[in-house]
Amino acid sequence: MNLWTVATAADESRRQAEVAILPIGSFEQHGSHLPLATDTIVASAIATALAERHNLFLLPPVTISCSHEHAAWRGTVSISSTTLTAIIKDVLASLRRQGIDRLVLVNGHGGNYVLSNVVQEANTDRPRLALFPGRREWEQARHDAGLESTSHDDMHAGEIETSILLHVAPDTVGGEYERADHLTERPHLLMVGLAAYTETGVIGQPSLAAEAKGSAVLASLVRSFEDTLTQLTR
Repeated sequence: MNLWTVATAADESRRQAEVAILPIGSFEQHGSHLPLATDTIVASAIATALAERHNLFLLPPVTISCSHEHAAWRGTVSISSTTLTAIIKDVLASLRRQGIDRLVLVNGHGGNYVLSNVVQEANTDRPRLALFPGRREWEQARHDAGLESTSHDDMHAGEIETSILLHVAPDTVGGEYERADHLTERPHLLMVGLAAYTETGVIGQPSLAAEAKGSAVLASLVRSFEDTLTQLTR
């Protein structure tokens, strides 16, 4: 699977897609066993699979987003929520100039809370913007893939993210993931950041990860996207 689009202008002229898809990741710490670009890799893998299945216009990923809760770790880089909003609005405007007025945002980072508001505001008169996957689709994917952890416990660099990277980018996963488990509550995350709850940056159980689980998660998300695309294009 190519995680980044390699299409040419001629390819897109022939495709004549009516819907574009934009992966949105992040550049933030994911413990010592996963790369800073983990969320971008995850979002790109999902978006690529969806674009291939539905012949969508696949855009390159937004690789830096709102990772302020990870600021205690060297390597994490963030932009403001207003900057992320502006990027999406500019992309939408550029797409409209070539006749595409519907866009799917594939979000790979849970801290991009502003995306929900961007989508909400864009759809006041008719569907133009979709945000995927949502909580329902992630939960279905966990069930379908037989993940052992819950979405609450498996918050960061745990079973699901490690499984997806073992499937799509295995060379980026460090062997120490089998010994990196850390579970904790984090009641004041937005005030004190993630470092108040974990020294390693991990909250989850990456030791439970497996390549087959990552493959099954992606397959489930491809199936569940059908409903979102139907709502966006009706």
